[in-house]
Amino acid sequence: MSDLKQLAREILYETLAAIDIPLTMRQKLARMGSRISFEGDVIDLSTYNRIVAIAIGKASVAMARGFAELLGTDFAFEGIFVAPHDSLAEIRGFRAMGAAHPIPDNGSIAAAHAIIDLLSPCDSRTVIFFLLSGGGSSLVELPLDPSMGLEDLRQLNRLLVSSGAAISEINAVRKHLSAVKGGRLAALAAASMKLTLGITDVPAGCESALASGPTLPDPSTVADAGRVIAAYNLDAKLPPAIRAKFAHPQSIPETPKPGDPLFARARFSLLLGMHDLFHHSHQAAEARGFLTQCDNSSDDWPIARAAEYLLGQLTSVAHANRGRRVALIADGEVSSPVHGDGLGGRNSAFVLDCVERIAGTGIAVLSVGTDGKDGSSPAAGAVADGQTLESARAAGLDPREFAARSDSYSFFHKLGDDIATGPTGNNLRDLRIFLSE
Repeated sequence: MSDLKQLAREILYETLAAIDIPLTMRQKLARMGSRISFEGDVIDLSTYNRIVAIAIGKASVAMARGFAELLGTDFAFEGIFVAPHDSLAEIRGFRAMGAAHPIPDNGSIAAAHAIIDLLSPCDSRTVIFFLLSGGGSSLVELPLDPSMGLEDLRQLNRLLVSSGAAISEINAVRKHLSAVKGGRLAALAAASMKLTLGITDVPAGCESALASGPTLPDPSTVADAGRVIAAYNLDAKLPPAIRAKFAHPQSIPETPKPGDPLFARARFSLLLGMHDLFHHSHQAAEARGFLTQCDNSSDDWPIARAAEYLLGQLTSVAHANRGRRVALIADGEVSSPVHGDGLGGRNSAFVLDCVERIAGTGIAVLSVGTDGKDGSSPAAGAVADGQTLESARAAGLDPREFAARSDSYSFFHKLGDDIATGPTGNNLRDLRIFLSE
């Protein structure tokens, strides 16, 4: 492993270690007796006769633990958290439920029913904490129309995530077919005070995309969903029950929109997001002697365009600071259509696209999912440097062949350059680290 690849790994692991969800929750809500702070408001828990907490997403275990620590033994509450099957833990006050990601399973349906049952009796004397993080879209799911089954939703999700559609487009479709997305969980407890804390893996200003926005107004429409189906030629591939809905879009109920009275007692606060990821990774890179800049402008771009742009930015920084080691930190998700049956995801695919671009240079590129998962692979992502292409050729590996069959994980695994963190209990955004000597 080259020095730059090792340094990129160190920056990654230091960044992940610095993100402390329970501590951040205690600091953000700053409880003093029965009062907590929430986006400038003071919420007095003693004025409510019931406290409910629902945590959904890949960071739900840490968020639930933080919430339990925040309340301590001073307040009783009823809670459910839904996490990937391999991430469950025992947390006081919470019922733990496991489900699947990125494709929903029976656990996702069971979790939706359990949450609906918990919300149904909530009234104006109830305060509900929704603790949301990435991955919630598949972990909690229920068809809005009983004519659609779990397998229909599973097939739809497979089509959407492999189509190359942006997350906003994917969510426009999912929200309009779901009983729990696009503000519909909030609608179940319209009279209650609803406080949503988010750890976001979506772009700033697009918080309604987080876990498909179960407690937030939905800016997308049924017409938007139909345009996504048409733009990516998905109609003929849809399960019959879903194809029938889009053939008669007037049969699809609209999601609640901004200004709807059901959100009058709803608040949202960002617990952790892009800036936290940038802050910690920037510090880690600078501590290793790299003059560091951050860039978040390539979100949702196709892989090739993002790679060309970000490497161009790195080169510009290097030219302006000759004689200095420089780093570029980027975040966000890139668009990576699936073309074959290999193992991989958008992060290892991104690094694979960079292999020939950086060949022979003093550059290293790392890209990972901060949740520890990259697409269909068991890794979080991968890392490459200027020697990777030469090493691959010596091993008889052609990066273009692996890219053609969407097998980026296998390419890097054979070289020992895959990055396997295991589940991190977090999900801020994808993180890309570029280092140049």
